[in-house]
Amino acid sequence: MTPHTTLAADDLLAAAPARVSDDQAVALAAQLYGLECSARLLVGERDLNFHLTGADGRQWLLKVSNPLENPHVADFQNRALRHIQACDPELPVQRIFACSQGALQTSVSVDGQQVLVRLFSFVEGVALSRIAEPGEVFRQSLGAHLARLGLALRGFFHPAAGHELLWDLKHAMRLKAMSALIEDPHARKLVQLFLGHFERFALPRLPRLRAQVIHNDLNLHNVIVDAQPPHELRSILDFGDMVHAPLVNDLAVGAAYQLGAVGNPLERALPFIAAYHRVSPLEAQEQEILFDLIATRLVLTVVITNWRASLYPQNRDYILRNAPSALSALQRFAQLSRQDARDQIRQACQQENE
Repeated sequence: MTPHTTLAADDLLAAAPARVSDDQAVALAAQLYGLECSARLLVGERDLNFHLTGADGRQWLLKVSNPLENPHVADFQNRALRHIQACDPELPVQRIFACSQGALQTSVSVDGQQVLVRLFSFVEGVALSRIAEPGEVFRQSLGAHLARLGLALRGFFHPAAGHELLWDLKHAMRLKAMSALIEDPHARKLVQLFLGHFERFALPRLPRLRAQVIHNDLNLHNVIVDAQPPHELRSILDFGDMVHAPLVNDLAVGAAYQLGAVGNPLERALPFIAAYHRVSPLEAQEQEILFDLIATRLVLTVVITNWRASLYPQNRDYILRNAPSALSALQRFAQLSRQDARDQIRQACQQENE
């Protein structure tokens, strides 16, 4: 992709993060939340996330949103977290805290930038991306927890739930023109192949599927686990990509990060899919197109991350962290027939029903 490529479809993804120092984060925490703490900036992509540590050892996450963040979309995320906590209080997800004035988000000016500030829980542990092999039992647990998250969000709605997001699978055809910008001809061919499958097999079915608000970003960096085996799930993070979409899209996104690195890529993801199905049974039409949706998420990862890395080369390593594995999975997906992939998914769900 060329360094100056832009994409009008999602200005937020093209916008640079805010500029806030650790010291300024400390001042915001004291001013808005009455906290006396230290702050350390974590690696991030769209927003600034500061790890706060109080003198008594308590920990929080202070999020300073991108200057282009829509406050109504942020409120959508906040209300969803509160809804989840009310519906399934034991579900290990981030918690959000109100400021001293009672608001869940506060708009403030920092060096002339108007930004939204929010405070979340911080849980000790490591990202799942740092665990070489969490094991099948853990993948089953994660699939079941994602299904519980979907059930907790069922019935929740917000006026901003229909906002448009480039990472929303139902808008994948927006990337069709961008695929021509991929320099590697083999990668470009793979992207175009699976976008074609999405357009032909999945897109016509999406309007007929059950839909609701979904998390939409269960990648390995958004799952916090115990560092020691059996790597118990500690928290699901980052609700910044939530949208109203077909429920099966949430499973497709999560499954795209549970694929094997060698051999049949679906084999490693099947326990994750089956465990989700056990808690929240998939309908026949959802099983029919799940493979296409998983492949489409991989396509989004390859195209969007390469585009954003061209815009922000200084953050290239972080932005492209998932791209190589996504391209590798697409290469192995191309060696599977759609029929074989669908049969594997159906069989995994049927075995779970028996």
